Amino acid sequence: MPQQTQQPHQAPPSLLEKAALVLGAFDGPEPRLSLTDVVRRSGIPRSSAHRILDQLVQLRWLDREGRDYRMGMRMLELGALAAHHNRLRRAALPHLHSLHESTGHLVHLSVLDGPEVVFLERIGGLDDTSVPSRVGGRMPAHCTASGKAILAFSEPAAAEQVIARGLRPRTPRSLVHPIALRTELAAARDRGFAYDREESVRGVACVAAPLRGAGRAVAAISLSGKGLHRDLDRFAPAVLACARTVWRELYGPGRARRAASAPPPSRRQDLSEQAMDNMMGWLRTSEWM
Repeated sequence: MPQQTQQPHQAPPSLLEKAALVLGAFDGPEPRLSLTDVVRRSGIPRSSAHRILDQLVQLRWLDREGRDYRMGMRMLELGALAAHHNRLRRAALPHLHSLHESTGHLVHLSVLDGPEVVFLERIGGLDDTSVPSRVGGRMPAHCTASGKAILAFSEPAAAEQVIARGLRPRTPRSLVHPIALRTELAAARDRGFAYDREESVRGVACVAAPLRGAGRAVAAISLSGKGLHRDLDRFAPAVLACARTVWRELYGPGRARRAASAPPPSRRQDLSEQAMDNMMGWLRTSEWM
């Protein structure tokens, strides 16, 4: 009697995989899909697809129009944000490397997200352990030179929102009083850049300049390191020049010419890592599976 060949056991798709398959069904040319369309494209059971679609509508990832679904504002917001950050990082990267090579210190590119800064890039090598930062990592804006540089050149409401959430210290030198932070931001506006004197990490100093034109800041470039306190004023012009160069690269007179010579973007856009992180947060707290 011939022996039956056992098929390798395959685990059923996780909730994250099912949700990703549902969202992936919307990558075609049709802007609207029915439940039947989603089931056919994703390959998941109809009942699961229906539950996932309802949850994604509630979370603004998708919109419902009658019996059809289309991408929601949350998807469009995250996609636009990811595209902007990728363009910003690409424009800044060669100049960040140049700043690191000319100074020998750690360089960051950061953006503001609520009361925190998020590191889009870190140039300095893994051996530079004096600053516990990583790409995608976060730090309180009021404790960092980058955060203060962006807040100083943002709408006043941005700083007030940070203050309203509480100024918790990271070191004994952190600014924890609203008046002290407002004074520091005013000084940063006057000189064009901001300092962090052991306010986020003991023994580490930092200088940061905003990426801005005549309007508000969109990001900041910083230089940090151990024992940098006495050299902050000396390195500040280089950081400021780097930020201005990146700004011109992004928004200066030659940007239309550079954009015309760039290769065309891919038609298919995958979910951004931030979008997937947000979706993971929802999946961890979901109780409907």
